[in-house]
Amino acid sequence: MKQEIMGYFFGFILFTTSVFFNLSNAQGNTSYWQQNADYKMDVQMNVKNFQYKGKQELTYTNNSPDTLNKVFYHLYFNAFQPGSEMDVRSRTIVDPDSRVGDRISKLSPSEIGFIKPTSFTHDGQVTSFVIKGTVMEVKLYKPILPGETTVFKMNWDGQVPLQIRRSGRDSAEGVALTMTQWYPKLAEYDFEGWHADPYIAREFFGVWGDYDVTITIDQAYTVGGTGYLQNPGAVGHGYTAPGQKPMPAVKGKYTWHFIAPKVHDFAWAADPNYVHDIYPGPNGVTLHFLYKDDPEIAENWKALQPKTAALMEFFNEHVGPYPYEQYSVIQGGDGGMEYGMCTMITGGRELGSLVGVTAHELAHSWFQFVLAINENKYEWMDEGFTTYISDEAMNYVMGNKNPNPHAGSYRSYLFLANTDDQQPLTTHADRYATNRTYGISAYGKGSIFLTQLGYIIGPENLSKTLKRFYSDFKFTHPTPNDFIRTAEKVSGFELDWYLTDWTKTINTIDYGIKEVEKSVTKTKVTLERIGLMPMPIDLYVTYDDDTQELFYIPLRMMWGEKPNPFTDLKRTVLEDWPWTNPTYTFEIDNGKKVKNMMIDATKRMADINPENNFWEAK
Repeated sequence: MKQEIMGYFFGFILFTTSVFFNLSNAQGNTSYWQQNADYKMDVQMNVKNFQYKGKQELTYTNNSPDTLNKVFYHLYFNAFQPGSEMDVRSRTIVDPDSRVGDRISKLSPSEIGFIKPTSFTHDGQVTSFVIKGTVMEVKLYKPILPGETTVFKMNWDGQVPLQIRRSGRDSAEGVALTMTQWYPKLAEYDFEGWHADPYIAREFFGVWGDYDVTITIDQAYTVGGTGYLQNPGAVGHGYTAPGQKPMPAVKGKYTWHFIAPKVHDFAWAADPNYVHDIYPGPNGVTLHFLYKDDPEIAENWKALQPKTAALMEFFNEHVGPYPYEQYSVIQGGDGGMEYGMCTMITGGRELGSLVGVTAHELAHSWFQFVLAINENKYEWMDEGFTTYISDEAMNYVMGNKNPNPHAGSYRSYLFLANTDDQQPLTTHADRYATNRTYGISAYGKGSIFLTQLGYIIGPENLSKTLKRFYSDFKFTHPTPNDFIRTAEKVSGFELDWYLTDWTKTINTIDYGIKEVEKSVTKTKVTLERIGLMPMPIDLYVTYDDDTQELFYIPLRMMWGEKPNPFTDLKRTVLEDWPWTNPTYTFEIDNGKKVKNMMIDATKRMADINPENNFWEAK
């Protein structure tokens, strides 16, 4: 019985979307709006000292109903300086990220990172600014009225830090430049106000816009990243048509011109020893692979290419069409991190690990770069939803046939839930007490949010919910309430209790079989709720003749009954269970003797004490 039920394959997320912009009510407001920031940037990179000069023209449209008297910018590279907030946090948290540790505190002046604005104008008027760490505040010379478009111009000097976290030069694998979080980036302003979060450890939140970027760099360097290269014939490096030769370099340098429409970030990487492969992806998408010319990793990077195409095809089918025309997998950074139209990953991995990190970062293109969730506040949605679908994709693409590809998320969450270290998922991503608690919460508990919701409303309703959520909120900044309201509309259930308990508290689930009384023809069963978090109950019963029956006890406060998840299994729907009642008793009166019974044999309910979920006749 247990083996059969545990063999139930969790349904894939099946939903589709279009790529068109949808101004849905993504923030719970009666009239949705979002800002727009179009960037035009020119960068001159010196590969001898890894310093660069940048020019930026930003056209900003205030679509909010508010008058803005100031704006904020992120200067992320300033985090890589001794005494920065990232440095201090890493040296004082009890379990520092091993990639960071105390390394920032030991950087020399030539190894630190910085972004130093040298001039700033607002509609041609010189405007003052104040920099504190990784955030710059600009007091505008005149207010930006609702609906008004304005132009900011900025020049800045930059230095690429020694590679420590995500960005940097001279990585452990020898990549010259991983240029992520490298430019002055306007902070997001939405219905909650400014999101001028300092760069301490975690994720990012950005404004939608179009990017026009030129990068001038030594002719030996191959460049890849966000956006469509506009001058492939001029620069070569694998971008030209077969047999076509690039134009002669000007003073030993090439200028690369990229256009990136409708993105909220721009990243690039460059190295003089990149291999650049192009592989056809689904739906006409071009896949680019840039990795070090190293025979020890070449075989795995070649094998990664068809797997990446298969992953994209999986996400296209089970999430929705990838909305851009290219995607690049680039060796760089310090692990794996998603960006617009590309990811930076470390390359010296076994094939399974290489495909796994690509699957996760590629999945972010849907759950982060199309939905654009605020990762600082709702990291569990971004990382959790991505973990869910990438686990499903890996299970399929790698042919693992695992009946529960999410078992790792459950193991990590159940470990945390049985300690005193839990914090609510509403905790800001930088404010978790430990890195371990953050990781398990964002990735594990966030992933379980979806799997367990499928247990509550049924796999088909979960699939429909995700389809509608993606369709309604693509290219916006949805919140958890948007998702749970979508689930309510699809399923007909009331689900505010689920969002509240799972994300806003550390309440845990613990149900048990308290007592079983047998007579000649009847079996009296008493269940108990031990944990504070309410749930509906699936009780699987096996009789002496090896027939099986499912007894379903709806939760009263959800006002609904899920469809039978096993159509070939008899199901009896019992009276609903009010959460306030610590016990629930019913009788099995069918003349059969009960051999055993189990609460949630599929183990999709994150019960922290599964030992009391099983009963067997002696």
